Amino acid sequence: MTEKTTPPPQVWPTLRARDARALIRFLVEAFGFTETAVYGEGEHVAHAELAWPPGGGIMLGSHRDDPDDPWALRPGTFGAYVVTDDPDGLHDRALKAGATIVQELRETDYGSRDFAVRDPEGNLWSFGTYRGEARPPAG
Repeated sequence: MTEKTTPPPQVWPTLRARDARALIRFLVEAFGFTETAVYGEGEHVAHAELAWPPGGGIMLGSHRDDPDDPWALRPGTFGAYVVTDDPDGLHDRALKAGATIVQELRETDYGSRDFAVRDPEGNLWSFGTYRGEARPPAG
């Protein structure tokens, strides 16, 4: 049995979806996210967490037609850059799963190999090898 541990503090981008369960299946199949938690009944998803295997993840839920929703996010307006060590393999995987290519694989002027796609809800995903600029140690 593998012991589970709580991840360290990190940023969890969030989005809403018209069909959250279908989007979860797509993100797992096309990009390799891991479904770690999904709460809700029927087609409604109150809260879901998808882990990105190298670290971090996203949270999502079903869109709500509620003018008093304090976390009203319009489906299809999300965008994220996700670090991967295998952009070529991920590009092929995303294509096979039906992702819409927005930017083909390319070498950037900042040293990354990137590509960008849209998911079925219209969200924009960019994947590449760029890990960010070096930072001083925390403390």
